[in-house]
Amino acid sequence: MKKIKFLGTSTELGVGKILCLGKNYAAHAKEMLSDVPTTPIVFMKPSTAIITGSDKIIIPKISKEVHHEVELVVVVGKEAKNISAKNAYDYIAGYAIGLDMTLRDVQSDAKKKGNPWTVAKGFDTSAPISEVIPKDQIKNPHALTITCKVNGALCQKSSTGKMIFTIDKIIEYISSIFTLEEGDLIFTGTPEGVGQVVTGDLIEAEIEGYIKISHQVIAA
Repeated sequence: MKKIKFLGTSTELGVGKILCLGKNYAAHAKEMLSDVPTTPIVFMKPSTAIITGSDKIIIPKISKEVHHEVELVVVVGKEAKNISAKNAYDYIAGYAIGLDMTLRDVQSDAKKKGNPWTVAKGFDTSAPISEVIPKDQIKNPHALTITCKVNGALCQKSSTGKMIFTIDKIIEYISSIFTLEEGDLIFTGTPEGVGQVVTGDLIEAEIEGYIKISHQVIAA
């Protein structure tokens, strides 16, 4: 089982399922030439997609166009089912910065054929994630600046306040469909500025003032 650590402690948490939101920032939906969703778009990654520390992002041989997508990640702290938005924060253990690495060419082909996105989104190393910042260290998760740099050049920068669906509403919606368990992760969507990375690139993702990750891209 893949595990993630809590910042500044020796505490580890086994990762369960990874639930991800698509198009949760209006500007990103626009750059993808898509309509802004009226209900959350949810897809999944397996826990085997997780990498931490200095692990490398490995581009599978099936793809020639891999994109970075920086996201705030919510870490579930206890079992949750049919949770109301007003109680949602009681079920959060903390927050992290993550990357939803995407095989864009594979995803585009799947969309054209009406097929699932699982391969494009769930391949090994597609979910780099930082250590977990305990919930009480972040006063307002909707007032964070998240960034992504490639080889030192800023590609994505936005506020989590621009999410279409806020964290409490996301948990309310997801828990009405899936039972959330301790160690589950919710990738809350990416802002505009997604773009291609290639072998040799260095990707840095950050919650400004809190935590940062850095991963090199290599070929399979």
